[in-house]
Amino acid sequence: MANSSRMAALASNEKEPAKESTIPLDIEVSSENVIQNADNADGTLAFLEEHDHEFSDAKIADEDYSNIVKKVNWNLMPLLIAITTLMFMDKTVLSYASIMGLFKSTNLTDSLYDDLNSIFYTGYTIGSFMNLILQRYNLKKFLNVIIFTWGAIVFLHAAAFNFGGLVVLRFFLGFFESVIIPLLEVTMAQFYTPKDRATMQPIFWTGCVGFPVVISGFIAYGCLHVKNSIPPWRIFMIINGGVTVIMNVVCVIWYPSDPSDAHFLTTKEKYFLIKRVQKESKASITQSTVKKYQIVECLKDPISWLFTLFCFSLMLSNNLTYQQNLLYVSLGVSDLGSTLVSLAGGGFSALFALFGAGLIHYFPNNTFWMCLLGCLPSIAGGIGMVAISWENKLALLAMLVLSANTYFLAYISGFGWSTSSCAGQTKRFVRHFMYSVAYGVSNIVSPQIWKGNQGTRYYAAWIVQIVLSWLLAPVVAGIITYILKARNQQRQQYISQHPDALTGEVVKIDADTGEQIVEKVDIGLLDLTDLENKAFIYPL
Repeated sequence: MANSSRMAALASNEKEPAKESTIPLDIEVSSENVIQNADNADGTLAFLEEHDHEFSDAKIADEDYSNIVKKVNWNLMPLLIAITTLMFMDKTVLSYASIMGLFKSTNLTDSLYDDLNSIFYTGYTIGSFMNLILQRYNLKKFLNVIIFTWGAIVFLHAAAFNFGGLVVLRFFLGFFESVIIPLLEVTMAQFYTPKDRATMQPIFWTGCVGFPVVISGFIAYGCLHVKNSIPPWRIFMIINGGVTVIMNVVCVIWYPSDPSDAHFLTTKEKYFLIKRVQKESKASITQSTVKKYQIVECLKDPISWLFTLFCFSLMLSNNLTYQQNLLYVSLGVSDLGSTLVSLAGGGFSALFALFGAGLIHYFPNNTFWMCLLGCLPSIAGGIGMVAISWENKLALLAMLVLSANTYFLAYISGFGWSTSSCAGQTKRFVRHFMYSVAYGVSNIVSPQIWKGNQGTRYYAAWIVQIVLSWLLAPVVAGIITYILKARNQQRQQYISQHPDALTGEVVKIDADTGEQIVEKVDIGLLDLTDLENKAFIYPL
């Protein structure tokens, strides 16, 4: 039976947030929080206890664990990539539609087109509040409702005949798509250790920056060759919406809510995967209870705000994704040719992402350098767009492709880092919310930097992107690295002095006797935050 001191610690854990000093580099956390009520522990605890008698004494070799990871890579990762590919195809349909007759059919102007992009991200920003309720629901069911809804909205784009109709559709498309990436990131955190996740992040994000451009480029190229009374852009919307609905069916059948629900793993593989992820991450996998103190802690943690600033600054350049086809045309490329240039740029993006994945795998804990690597080519391309003579169209075209297709490596490295450097399910969802709001607000602002009487060179837009986006974001990443390194030094010293820091206790009620029972468990099962858990080591 648990003694009174344990009960006092448990009560403290449920009511009070983790204590921290006024110095952000030196976070103090209460050691009492290693005692947790079973209802507030990791949601996979019941699954582990159910199968402890079968596997608790078994050992798993690194080779066997590698085989489990390979099964996850081949069964889950392609599905995640497919979802993100479709989402970014649907998100950028307006960019391709702009060269396929959209302006004529709906009486759009360049200014109204920029406004539509801002409206999309207004919906995205408001929809980001869904991150705060996502924790309470089954991830698989939530995802499928969202995918079906966004597919239907893309279908309805084909029926738009004016700016007003597009405003409504773009707003709600942004609203429902806002929660997709955070949801998929949570799934990755459930199935991958921090090290494995860092390697897989760039591969996962090829579905956002490489494949969508290539696939959409081919579809747009084909639509432009269709001889039909229906404008090519409407056919383009119908195809995208139809493929999204098909993906919805696939997700209903195959998408797992968490590792214990993964159809492609055996019970033994599920057990050891959960154990390994919790051991390596020192964090919980799933927990549906919203903990108010974790919300407060997330808002007080300076790292949360630095990641928010990182995202906001970097995404000031994101409207370049929507502007590039129009810029290709202004450089003398035909509408048809611009789809081929976009296709080549998408292929370059995918190769750059795979190159980044290789670097992360062989040189782990170097996220800052990945952010810098992603931004340097964009800086060079941006300077070229400002400095090179307008008559040198081929060089400008090369600079445009370079600037638009590399900075994403910094974004995906930062997004994954913001997730892996945070523990506690509620805190993680709140940080996702902050990151998503920063992403949405920045993308509301970014189309506006292309407005005004800037001529064909858009000097002001390029300068804003170079200075406030591609230079500032790596600086913020450097500050985050400095703070987390300092925290890790404190953690490693603490762990060396307290060998029991890797375990905690769960308080349960015996169903037969009604007595309180205390069980020792891995610290990762307690759903503690990174500030509460002194054994949590921040990935760099």
